[in-house]
Amino acid sequence: MIFEVCIDSVEGALAARQGGAQRVELCDSLVEGGTTPSYGMIELTCRSASPDVNVMIRPRGGDFVYSDLELDVMKLDIQAAKKSGAKGVVFGLLKPDGRIDKSRTRELIELARPLSVTFHRAFDLCADPAEALEDLIGLGVDRLLTSGQKADALKGTACIKALVEQARGRIIIMAGGGVNEHTLPQIAFQTGVNEVHFAARLPVESPMQFKVQDVHMGKAYQPDEYLRKITDTERVKTVIQSLN
Repeated sequence: MIFEVCIDSVEGALAARQGGAQRVELCDSLVEGGTTPSYGMIELTCRSASPDVNVMIRPRGGDFVYSDLELDVMKLDIQAAKKSGAKGVVFGLLKPDGRIDKSRTRELIELARPLSVTFHRAFDLCADPAEALEDLIGLGVDRLLTSGQKADALKGTACIKALVEQARGRIIIMAGGGVNEHTLPQIAFQTGVNEVHFAARLPVESPMQFKVQDVHMGKAYQPDEYLRKITDTERVKTVIQSLN
């Protein structure tokens, strides 16, 4: 089993490595499902972490129908990831009708090579998963991250299993969404996947002693900006060891 940990910091990459993960997906803004991290974050993570680093290429939260300008941003971010030494990139593009945006996906794949390409959980919002899977295989995508078109992978096991059977080794199916030490054994057993994606995070208190409670820098951490989540080494180990 290949274990990929979703992280949002250099420290998270180090924790994932120490916990036994083979790969990390580096993101910003995990509260929005992950967006593209800064160039500095990509550079230092690739320099500091021994697991393979796959970089999220997503210019904003929300849907996966992008404007021409947003597509240009994604292209520049892919180039930045390549320059920084990333092993792969992660993106997903849909058309308004819920189909894979094949022409734009092809553009980004060609630009990304020779890096590995993962199509992320935008897939879980597509109209026809069987058709979409064939589209991704035809485009040469290396890996699909999916929760089986459900809120989490445990609920989506039937769909994930069907995708694994349909793929027949032509693309890697990676289960993600709600994967933890309690759900992983059942997800792995019921789907037959060989790769899983999870975020092993725990809340930590801010070191700030002087705290202002009625001024907020944004909505993501309301009502408490002095509490945030970090990737925890022991939690990574616990998830991985749950398969034993």
